[in-house]
Amino acid sequence: MNSDNSAAARLAALFLELLASQFPVDSSLYSLKLKTPSDYAQELAVHVNHLNRAVRTATGKTTSQHITEKLISEAILLLSNTRHNVAEIAYCLGFQYPTYFNTFFKKQTGVNPLAYRS
Repeated sequence: MNSDNSAAARLAALFLELLASQFPVDSSLYSLKLKTPSDYAQELAVHVNHLNRAVRTATGKTTSQHITEKLISEAILLLSNTRHNVAEIAYCLGFQYPTYFNTFFKKQTGVNPLAYRS
């Protein structure tokens, strides 16, 4: 059982390292390549269920929660520290349409991106 926990911890660490390597987003021309838990699982050559279980065991949070938290923190940084418009930020963070980003941001923070920026 102990080796299962250490394997889960190693896989979770690899996931978190891969997640962190995508940030910060430096250019409005760059869009995130890995957006979903399955993208990360494919990159790590494991099944998405195995990745989810390992990350949840090691951190207490799901892969989706980690991705969401990282996207929100990066969005807040971009809104606060750049002059990029919301559409550019949405594209940088891997959203196909700015409205999807607006909905995502408002659901997570309770305020839309333009209101946050003000």
